[in-house]
Formats: sequence, C-alpha cells, structure tokens
Amino acid sequence: MIDWSQIDTVLLDMDGTLLDLHYDNYFWQQYMPRRYAEIHRRDAEESRAQVNSQINRSRGTLAWYCVDHWSEQLKLDIPALKREVAHMIRMRPFVEDFLKRLHHSDKHLVLVTNAHRKVLDLKLDHTGIGRWFDEMVVSHDYQMPKEDLQFWHRFHATHPFTPARTLLIDDNEAVLEAARRYGVGHLLTLLQPDSQRDKRLDTRFPGIHHFDEIMPDGQL
Repeated sequence: MIDWSQIDTVLLDMDGTLLDLHYDNYFWQQYMPRRYAEIHRRDAEESRAQVNSQINRSRGTLAWYCVDHWSEQLKLDIPALKREVAHMIRMRPFVEDFLKRLHHSDKHLVLVTNAHRKVLDLKLDHTGIGRWFDEMVVSHDYQMPKEDLQFWHRFHATHPFTPARTLLIDDNEAVLEAARRYGVGHLLTLLQPDSQRDKRLDTRFPGIHHFDEIMPDGQL
C-alpha cells in the first residue's frame, strides 16, 4: 500500500491514529457529563444530553478540541478530569514498533495533532511516544484546526516539506480532505479508531486496521 521510496515526510495524527480513541470517546461522551452532573448537582441524563449537544455544535472547529474553552464553558477543570481516567490512555497495536522504525529511517517524522497542548503533554507522559518524533505540532499554535485548509498553508510556511512526497495518516477524513486539497500526495486513514466500536467500512480514503499492514522494513 505504501511505496516508502516515494516518501520523505511522515505526518501522524495522535488520537484515533496512534492512540486508541476509546479514551477520548469515553471521556467526552460518558465520564465528563457524569462528573458535570455530580459537580453541579444536576440530573445525570439531562446533563449528558445537554453537554454532548453543546460540544457537538462545535465539531470541526478549534474550540471543539480546546480544553481551556470547555473548562470555561462548563465551569469544570477539564484537564484535571482527564487525569482522573488517564489510566485508559492506550497506544494502538504495533504503534511503537512503527514509530521506532521510522525514527531510525531517513524519513522526517512529525506528530500533527488537534489536541490541546495540555492534553498532548498528558498523553506523552503516559505513552512515551514523543521520543520517536523529529517534531510535534499542535494546531492551536496556528489558530486553525487541521480540517481547515488555512492550517496547511500556515503549517507548511513554518515546517517546509514537499507535499507530493508526504504521507499523512489520520482517522479524521475531513482532515485528510483538507490535506488532499493542499496537495499532500499520500493519505491513509484508520478503519477502527476506537477499539470498542465497529470497524468503519465506508471510508473515502484508503484505510488500515493496524500499523503492521504498512510496517517499513529495517533498511529504510
């Protein structure tokens, strides 16, 4: 699926790509609404519906990913609540071996995430994946999520790469579409970002289940 001789730069998403999205889905859809109800002394089911509706209205925007924004909006310490269930943070299968091989290759390896830097730091602490990357990029630093074409213009201006010889792997197809429009030549998605949900069968981009399917050999 991947001709590694045609790739110079590898851009990797974090949540749902390198890490199991179950942690994030559980936190935002179940745990945080329950804690919201407990802290604010409200009905649990009503709180879940209200909070999820409020969050979903921001989907695809930078605010959707911003824990500072939601801490203010919901009157909660979101980073603290995330730490309460941090034991659920998990790497996807074969991720560490995949990163290690790329790290020791001639490819330029960049983590590119929509996660807030506070969340990134939490997940790096729990997984140790940061040591394999040449660079780590947070979309908040560009005031645009990766779904926005302007993000790619701003990112490219500060981190030069050759789009046609770049591979992006991301579970979010809106992000992949923005990258495709910008000219990124090699695009892959994940078929099961959340290990506790069904495999996706209708992706618009080529997909993999696990990273062993595209594992580079040791000679790269």
